[in-house]
Amino acid sequence: MATRRFARVHVVDDAQIGQEARATSSDHSAVRLWLRLLSCSAQIEQHIRTRLRERFGTTLPRFDYLAQLERHPDGLRLNALSRYLMVTGGNVTALTTQLIADGFVQRLSDPTDGRSTIVRLTPVGRKRFLRMAIEHERWLAELLDGFDAPHREALYSQLGRLRVHLAPQLTTNTPRKERAS
Repeated sequence: MATRRFARVHVVDDAQIGQEARATSSDHSAVRLWLRLLSCSAQIEQHIRTRLRERFGTTLPRFDYLAQLERHPDGLRLNALSRYLMVTGGNVTALTTQLIADGFVQRLSDPTDGRSTIVRLTPVGRKRFLRMAIEHERWLAELLDGFDAPHREALYSQLGRLRVHLAPQLTTNTPRKERAS
């Protein structure tokens, strides 16, 4: 019996494969799908992190923080900002301190609740963020340029359906102790 030799095709190199390399054809399709989503997200995120650091000397968490404030021109309470960013209050407090020192964010008394404070972009912070956002959008467009529009739209739609499917399961099937952490 002759043995066959197969040529190895490198679509992505070993360093870029990431989490998906753990999947095998015998794994459940849910595992393979999750690892593929994780790998795609990690590849895109790493590219954006690198570009933000090289071009603007900033981090993805700082960019995301500024993006949330840009979407809320009247500002946000820190606890709301923490929920939007899906990080702890301690992380938001540390970023707030840094961004205030940089002159990008200001802390104000909440006009509806004197005990609370809100954070809001300064004019300098808004201008800086908008410059970054324009390039950020261009980077993403370049990354996905070879992935044609009908495929992007179909994937976007399917991922939306997945989110709708997951939402009730993630709130009702997660034991209370896990939800709190």
